[in-house]
Amino acid sequence: MFWVLLLLLAWAVAGAACTRLCLAAVRAAAVGDTGAGIGSGRDLTLYEAAFLSGGPRRVADVTLVAMARQRRLLLAHTGWATVVDPRGRDEMERSVIGAIGPEGQSPIAPVRAAAATADAVRGIADRLVRAGLAVPDGAGTTIADAVRQVRLAVPVVAGLGAVALLMPAPAEMPRHLIAMWFALPLTLTLSCLAMARFEVHPYSRWASPAGQRLLGALPRHTDGAADDRTYLTCVAVRGIRAVGEPDLRAAFAHRERYLGQDDGR
Repeated sequence: MFWVLLLLLAWAVAGAACTRLCLAAVRAAAVGDTGAGIGSGRDLTLYEAAFLSGGPRRVADVTLVAMARQRRLLLAHTGWATVVDPRGRDEMERSVIGAIGPEGQSPIAPVRAAAATADAVRGIADRLVRAGLAVPDGAGTTIADAVRQVRLAVPVVAGLGAVALLMPAPAEMPRHLIAMWFALPLTLTLSCLAMARFEVHPYSRWASPAGQRLLGALPRHTDGAADDRTYLTCVAVRGIRAVGEPDLRAAFAHRERYLGQDDGR
């Protein structure tokens, strides 16, 4: 009857993952209800759009790209940043210049990492949380995290079922009946994934439902005729993959070499 213990473990894994997803959805809905009235009728700044789309590192990326396009920062294809104009126009730009250091030159990856943890980014996050547009830091599992947990639960439950089927079973317990018992927690996890896909997709680690609605109104594609604001907005929403200049894209391709592992935002 060891298969019963495996079945209980499968139910525990599936139940814990699905419960986390439900709780995350409830918390996100509560934040969205709060932000529906507070955040409505306002426009997102460039930095706010970047934070809601990709978090602190996206804000740093947009700042670097904006300064490079204005020729106040040189981003070489070798992955180094060089200060051309040491006068930052806002707190984020001053954070980037400060992260580069007094020598005026530094690899992009540590600059990006330092700028992402600057007080300016924390100020942006606090404003968005107060407006109900961002998920509070430390508020528990986000929907994106919870969906990943449910996705991990699917192969775990399936694997436990496979182990149970491969083990010796009592003669009075047919194999197909054991498989049916394990199909129940597997169906639960798959159903939760399907409902999450239908109800709360796209999953966001940073933006609340109200913040996602504002992001949905922003441009995601641009062409050569677009103005600088539209271009940078696309970078804020989509990340470095929206950068059109080959040399600039090559400069950011060196991030992983210095960080070891990049979050991709």
